[in-house]
Amino acid sequence: MSPSDADVRPRRLVVAAAIVDSLDRPTTMLCAQRSAPAELAGKWELPGGKVEPDETPVAALHRELAEELGVEVRLGPVVPAGGGEDWPILDHLRMRVWLAEITAGAAAPLQDHGELRWVGRDALEDLDWLEPDRPIVRALVDATA
Repeated sequence: MSPSDADVRPRRLVVAAAIVDSLDRPTTMLCAQRSAPAELAGKWELPGGKVEPDETPVAALHRELAEELGVEVRLGPVVPAGGGEDWPILDHLRMRVWLAEITAGAAAPLQDHGELRWVGRDALEDLDWLEPDRPIVRALVDATA
């Protein structure tokens, strides 16, 4: 594959949730600290994962949150990147992020995470986020203000 072919390869979709304490009046957000793989361990991220070929993005997000955190959520609005697009992230991936609120289950770090933490809006940018999540977190701080 030539470099120009790599540039036009479609980006695979990743879905994530900015889980807040209340969709109506958010004051804190659930942040997840990676435990694996080793190069990402210790970094913070929004929970979620890749959409499988036979899934809708919403179904994938519900599956990922059940697997990773043991929760069910009610989805709020999508938090778009500039121009209403999905967020570009690493390795030809793009990420769609929803605001969400837990409706069932108690969040626990079941898969790929060592710690979960509820963080106030003013302290979100103090965490050591994965680099692609940083602009998303800034947009979330603005969106929940």
